[in-house]
Amino acid sequence: MPISVIIPALNEAAALPATLDSVRRQRPHEILVVDGGSSDATCEVAVPFARVLTGVRGRAAQMNCGAAQATGDVLLFLHADCTLEGGALAEAARLLRKPGVVAGCFRMSVPLPHFLYRSIDACATFRVRLFGVAYGDQGLFLRRDVFERLGGFPVLRLMEDVFLSLKLRRLGRIAVAKSRVFVSPRRWQKQGVVRQTLRNWALTALAAGGVHPDRLARFYPNVR
Repeated sequence: MPISVIIPALNEAAALPATLDSVRRQRPHEILVVDGGSSDATCEVAVPFARVLTGVRGRAAQMNCGAAQATGDVLLFLHADCTLEGGALAEAARLLRKPGVVAGCFRMSVPLPHFLYRSIDACATFRVRLFGVAYGDQGLFLRRDVFERLGGFPVLRLMEDVFLSLKLRRLGRIAVAKSRVFVSPRRWQKQGVVRQTLRNWALTALAAGGVHPDRLARFYPNVR
């Protein structure tokens, strides 16, 4: 199954090389980096390894832009500060061939040796298996026809991944791969592990309670 890897980016020149290298080594069908108007060297870094597109700023809009240009049968959405373990793409293709699996994500790992990070890793997997909700930094993958059938990501400033997951779980199971996606710890390091985790839970609860994600986005600052 040809896999198109779509990476939305904004001022990610520092993080992007490791991300692209982890993907390139696995020989995907194509890599698309969708830039949202970076003021750094993001596009220059990406050009040797990926097809670079320019989209309207906003992760959801950028990912939809990449999906519209992708030619693979499978779409894998990867954050620009996340890297994939070897064999991840092959496992993604295998999982999508299983009956009842409509989408999947990878086993999250924050690459720092602290028990709080191991708790975050475990909770991410538990959330997907119990509630069928995957966050974008877990590397969501699905068939292109399913993505198009659902209308792509809702164009929100925050939680577009959550709301797409809610649609996906009505169609089938979101599987968690054994392969890991290594997530940058920079947000937890800057905001504090406990504080950031509680903020994530609070924002998700408020969205579930009916508060529009665009209103909540101001409480989730960009971190570079």
